[in-house]
Amino acid sequence: MKPTNSPKTYRVKSFGCQMNVYDGERMAEMLGERGIVPAPEGEDADLVVLNTCHIREKAAEKVYSDIGRLTKGKTQDKAPMIAVAGCVAQAEGEEIMARAPAVSMVVGPQAYHRLPEMLDKAVQGERATDTDMPAIAKFAALPERKRTNPASFLTVQEGCDKFCTYCVVPYTRGAEISRPYGDLVTEARKLVDAGAKEITLLGQNVSAWSGENDKGQAVGLAGLIRDLAKVDGLARIRYTTSHPADMDADLIAAHGEIDKLMPFLHLPVQAGSDRVLKAMNRSHTAESYLRLLERFRAARPDLALSGDFIVGFPGETDAEFEETLKLVDAVGYAQAFSFKYSPRPGTPAASMEGQVAKEVMDERLQRLQAALNRDQWAFNRATEGRTCEVLVERKGKHPGQWLGKTPWLQSAWFEGDVGIGDLVQVELVEAGPNSLAGQLRERVAA
Repeated sequence: MKPTNSPKTYRVKSFGCQMNVYDGERMAEMLGERGIVPAPEGEDADLVVLNTCHIREKAAEKVYSDIGRLTKGKTQDKAPMIAVAGCVAQAEGEEIMARAPAVSMVVGPQAYHRLPEMLDKAVQGERATDTDMPAIAKFAALPERKRTNPASFLTVQEGCDKFCTYCVVPYTRGAEISRPYGDLVTEARKLVDAGAKEITLLGQNVSAWSGENDKGQAVGLAGLIRDLAKVDGLARIRYTTSHPADMDADLIAAHGEIDKLMPFLHLPVQAGSDRVLKAMNRSHTAESYLRLLERFRAARPDLALSGDFIVGFPGETDAEFEETLKLVDAVGYAQAFSFKYSPRPGTPAASMEGQVAKEVMDERLQRLQAALNRDQWAFNRATEGRTCEVLVERKGKHPGQWLGKTPWLQSAWFEGDVGIGDLVQVELVEAGPNSLAGQLRERVAA
């Protein structure tokens, strides 16, 4: 590559999970430290970072498609500098460099703290790949948070040791590691100082977080949450994503004891058939999952539940899929995410016998999503008439309209004289399938 001018504007496009959103925000902050600013809406950026996700089918092909769109019809001096980051970068870094000469940088999710020095090389015309997986070094190298959203993310744990047979995360994000307790408390305080009212603790398996508190005591996620709840100015705490195997009694109790811990739990189950769950290498059964949810609901009766589902896992029969529908009926999810199984290269499930036909998966997914949508709307209707606290996150579609989240992570819109970041009391007056209309009652004292 020929040397190029240093980029003056950037755009980060993040795909996939909330951890990718967090990573994208941190990369943007690093670029901002270099004096590079976000490209104005509707204008091309000098530097585009594609922060990729490798969970779904054809993830790599989508990356090449995006690269093609960014460079189509442009000469080399007019095309943007392109960096590919995230899990596709980790899994297929050298292949991306070989197939896409327009890409200047490929950086994995554990190495993106080195993006600025890679950028220096790219400006000199040197292409660079970094997919090392240092345990925790990147967080110490990231810039201090100076400004953030009212609802912000804080990565506390990365990687996964569960090795579900369909999942690439252990290969792209590495083994489970927990960030140190002191670093997290410090970063949480800085997030609040920068404007955060709500913090969502993130991890590929966040409930596996463990550490040593400032008194030298071993603590788990519940202990961390209890101490973060003492941070002045922090009004709300959430966490995601968890694994049923790591939900201990202290975490369950925390839902009933800590007012700042929101009444919402995202706990993936994936399927309702014990045989399928075993083939997935999930350590729980449908029955143990349901009993676990009962314990959480006993601690916090108004808890809203969310989950993840995969339909069409290799070998899944019609009867086994019906077991998933029965589990959905038993739980009554407030929200959920559902996907068709897609083989991920290198995972055990990709070579299993009994791959389910696409049309069968399509039909099952439609039936599952119909049941989940039914229950989400029913949950929303059940909250009609309640007055609850809403955190204002952004303006709505119409003048004077605002949008925020209820404690149960529902989107609620209303009109009134408020601002982004305000905590307000809103009466939920009309439920839709995906959001609720509300009426502003009063502000909540800071």
